[in-house]
Amino acid sequence: MEYIVETHSAEETFELGRRMGEKAKKGEIYALMGDLGVGKTVFSQGMAKGLGVEEAVNSPTFTILQIYEEGRLPFYHFDVYRIGDVEEMDEIGYEDYFYGDGVCLIEWAGLIEELLPEKCIRITVYKDAEKGYDYRRIKIETVS
Repeated sequence: MEYIVETHSAEETFELGRRMGEKAKKGEIYALMGDLGVGKTVFSQGMAKGLGVEEAVNSPTFTILQIYEEGRLPFYHFDVYRIGDVEEMDEIGYEDYFYGDGVCLIEWAGLIEELLPEKCIRITVYKDAEKGYDYRRIKIETVS
């Protein structure tokens, strides 16, 4: 199934992430895609909040993975922007997280497409300058 959600501010993008975090289930993987500056990290912060994470959530660009365990489910926040080769994902033991007890959210997921399970939830964020600086079109694709 495919859903389109339009947001008109960072707060609305955060809120969408929060609502999705509240509904997230153990073992789900969210593949987050979009160009630089579209709001992927804002969405991620909202998702963390919806999972009950209280500490500050930033994009883990230099560490690839941040783990937050204080929410209702563990939150595994990946940012694979700097991955040079998918083998680097093996080195960090990605499968332990993808198939673990928490929720995975992967920023720049298109860079590791071959590792993504078929049943992951794909979220793509688009900007449209003609509709305003803060406008976002967010496509959410789920596999039944």
